[in-house]
Amino acid sequence: MRIALLGQQKFGKAVLEGFVERGHTVAGVFCSADKSGTPTDPIKVAAESGGIPVYQLPSLKTAHAREILRGLEADLGVMAYVLQFAPEDFVAIPAHGTIQYHPSLLPRYRGPSAVNWPVIRGDASTGLTIFRPTDGLDEGPIILQKATPIGPDETMGGVYFQRLFPMGVAALLEAAELVAGGRASATPQDDSHASYEGWCRAPEARINWHNHVDIVFNLIRGCDPAPGAWTLLNGKKLQLFDVRKHVLRRFSQTAGDIGAIASVGDRSLCISAQGGQIEVFRLRYAEGEKQPPPQFCAEMGVGVGTLLGA
Repeated sequence: MRIALLGQQKFGKAVLEGFVERGHTVAGVFCSADKSGTPTDPIKVAAESGGIPVYQLPSLKTAHAREILRGLEADLGVMAYVLQFAPEDFVAIPAHGTIQYHPSLLPRYRGPSAVNWPVIRGDASTGLTIFRPTDGLDEGPIILQKATPIGPDETMGGVYFQRLFPMGVAALLEAAELVAGGRASATPQDDSHASYEGWCRAPEARINWHNHVDIVFNLIRGCDPAPGAWTLLNGKKLQLFDVRKHVLRRFSQTAGDIGAIASVGDRSLCISAQGGQIEVFRLRYAEGEKQPPPQFCAEMGVGVGTLLGA
């Protein structure tokens, strides 16, 4: 097949390499524009090193974008981690149309932060979907889905990098070959089960220590490593990573003031929340690097009783 690939970052690069290794021709790559002060997108580097044309267009909604895609004479369009809006009159141009990857079991968790939210909500499972893109937000008919569990202590990063990433690359290859072979079905999504979630960014990642410890724990692991759940210390952002949950026997029971450091050990510190404590093994203060909590406490002169959140 001749593939027109839309994507970015390491996931897009892995999809590109997957299609090339299978013997398909990647006729062109569409990726985001370069940003000053940031590394070159890995998919762009991989495409250029393989002699594949790269197109960094400000919009895919223009006649110019459609003209470029027609010129590639692609059999299939493949969307692998795409944040640009790709309209139906663009994605319909390849001979077999276009397929898209989404890291949730659609129609649940439509939207841009679909890996974070199932962990934040405390779900026991998630998955991925390969579907036909439409002008609706992640609303097109489904070609295939793959499910995977979310461990009770697992972070968003663990779910994505260990499973949804490699599973997604394999699923796009599988779906592409089903479509090209005329063996793919497209099942409409059941909108009665749909949910939409916006970005999980800094405002959504702020910790409320007066929530139950379960809610606090799920927020932190659902934002680990990005965007990084945070609280305040002396008016500056303190991000928490690599945490454990300790639940007390009674819901109303606490150990120390809510949001205060309850203990500092050799490798971690514990913070009180409703019904338990959050044990933290790594943190980042202000613009600094991630570091072990005991080192941070020694450098900052904070310890048991220090109140977080202000």
